[in-house]
This record gives sequence, structure tokens and C-alpha cells, in this order.
Amino acid sequence: MKIVQVSAIDATMNGLLRELNTTILEEGYELICVCSDGPRVEGLREEGFDVRTININRKISPIENLKSIYRMYKLLKKEKPDIVHVHTPVAAVLGRIAAKMARVPTIIYTAHGFYFHENMSPKKYKFFYTIEKLCAKWCTDYIFTQSEEDGQLAIEDKFLPEDRITIISNGVDVQGKFNPANMEKKHIDNYKKEFNIQENDVVVSFIGRLVREKGIIDLLEGFNQIEQKNIKLLVIGDTGSSERDQQASSLLEEYRSNPNIIFTGFRPDISELLAISQVFCLPSYREGMPRSIIEAMAMECAIVATNIRGSREEVDDGINGYLVGLSDPTALANSFERLADDERLLRSFQKEARKKAVTLYDEKKVVQRQLDVFEHIDKESKL
Repeated sequence: MKIVQVSAIDATMNGLLRELNTTILEEGYELICVCSDGPRVEGLREEGFDVRTININRKISPIENLKSIYRMYKLLKKEKPDIVHVHTPVAAVLGRIAAKMARVPTIIYTAHGFYFHENMSPKKYKFFYTIEKLCAKWCTDYIFTQSEEDGQLAIEDKFLPEDRITIISNGVDVQGKFNPANMEKKHIDNYKKEFNIQENDVVVSFIGRLVREKGIIDLLEGFNQIEQKNIKLLVIGDTGSSERDQQASSLLEEYRSNPNIIFTGFRPDISELLAISQVFCLPSYREGMPRSIIEAMAMECAIVATNIRGSREEVDDGINGYLVGLSDPTALANSFERLADDERLLRSFQKEARKKAVTLYDEKKVVQRQLDVFEHIDKESKL
């Protein structure tokens, strides 16, 4: 059976879809990865992945979008795959249209988080909801959702028959890369030394693009309210090149003078940085099923996050972390101070976070749920 995976950028193939794609090949299926060209493409090819580059704009841009559909259509007509599996909002719409035009037998859409969400204006929500539902009705055979909330909505609103909707969740390597038991003390001590972290410091980490909708400005404002000197913040990530990213970058400058805020820039060693953190914060305005929270939970971090879709599924308020309202710097500051002041509570949250990650968010189980559907499709096609 031949499977084509479609995503807008190469980073998705290299990160979110790596375990799934590797397992697809191990199971003996043929795999083609389609994404825009980028810095990770050659590395993926060297590893043995068949990557075809087609420019897929991440924004709605009618002329460019039509070009992407046409190029994907031509590729799919030539390759004749059994399954096209699409990811990321715009690529998912364009890829499904191209697959439908090319008469691909089975089209699967993974909703890493439906684009419409509760914090949109009603008009905007209705627009994107309608697009999702129409694409589901006319161009989709199966829907995978990472969020339970998205899955239930898709079932209740009859995007597809219930037996065609699977809630796969999200996951990370909880036994290998994201397992605190695998971290050597000497190695961790070197990281603490690099960032001048003392033995009694409580470290809060943030991972993500430094843009307003990730809540980074709220987080920094909250940190400026904290008077305790032993609470440190690791800001892991960078701004992009877009105008919106540059605007956010200028807003960050005033916080760089705070000695307890450490800007690391982009870092590939996420598990190690989480290993020196006791708390992880994601004060985002919109998420699907945030992988960063799962990584932090697996590394035994207590979580402070906004009460939004996905995050509230991962964080049990008062058990493995705290949920706070949107754009509330003071609530963030209070949460960090409460945890820093109560070592027993902090330790309890940390243990519960790791326990939940191992139980619910093991990447191998997430991949297997998808393979089960692929195998079912393969058997059905042979009847």
C-alpha cells in the first residue's frame, strides 16, 4: 500500500510526523512525503525518506493555493497512492482537494487542532467551521483528531459518521528522550552552570515562537511582578522573520534587563532544558493539543497553562498544574509563587504530570492507533 503524507513545511515531517513516518516504512508500506522545500529536506532524504517538494503557502493566498493544488494533483495522478494523509490547516485543505480531484481511494485528515476556536469572533468562527465541515463532507474519508474536544465536536456535528472519526491524542517518546530517569546528574549540573541556576532556584520554562498569541508578553509581564529572587524563567525559542514576529520582538526588549529572565534563543536540546525546570508554562491563546506541554509533563514538570482547548485536556487543575484565564499576567505570577513557596505541592504536581504523560501520551500508542486504521483500509481494499 502506498501512502502520501502532506504537510506545509519540512519541520512537521522532521518533528511531529517522524515517528509515524518511520513506523509506516517499518511496516512495509510505501511512503512519499510532500511538503514545501526547507532546511530539513536533504537530511530527511539522506535518512531514506522519499520527500517531494511542492510549495504550500501557510496562508490563504488564492493564486498560490491554486498552484499548490495543481502540482499536488499532478503528483498524485502519477503516483496513484492508496491513501493521502494530510496535516496542518492550509495544507490539509489544499491536499484534500488535490487528492479528491486525483481520485485517491482514501483521504485522511489529522486535525492537530481545528483552526476555528472559542476565542475567535463569531463571524470568523463560522467561516472556518464551515470550511472544515465542507472539506470533511466532500473530501475526507477519515478524520483523526488529537484533541478529545475536537473529536467530540466532529462526532456531534456529524462531520463524518462516528466510525470514521478517531481520537488519536498526541504523544512523545516518554520512555526514551523525554524520561528524566535517563538524564545524568553531571550532565544536568553542566546545564545549571551554563544558565547560572542555583540549588534553591525554581525554574519555569517556556517553549515556542515568541509571538503575542503564544502568551509570551503576558508571561513576561507576570514575571516582572514576581519579587522572589529564586524564581527563574527560561524563554526557549525565537521570533521569525514575519512583520508580526518582528513587532513581538521589539516588545520583548524591555524584559531583557530582568536578571531572572533568561532568553536562550532556539535550542535543539529541549529535553535537557526541561530537566533543569520544575515548572512549564504555556499561556497561549490558541492550541490544538500542545506537544510542548506533553514533553514537559513527561520530564516531570508541573504545568501552568491557559484554560483553552487542548491545554485543559492535558492539565488537571490543582492536580498536575494550574489553569488560568487568558491574558492574565497576575494569575501566572501567583501560580509560580504558590509553587515556589510549597515544595510538597510542587513535587506532587511534578509526579502527577509524569504519571499522566506515561499513561495517556506515549507516542508509540498514538502511532499504533493510526496504523490500525491504515491496516483496516488495506484489508478492506483487498476484499
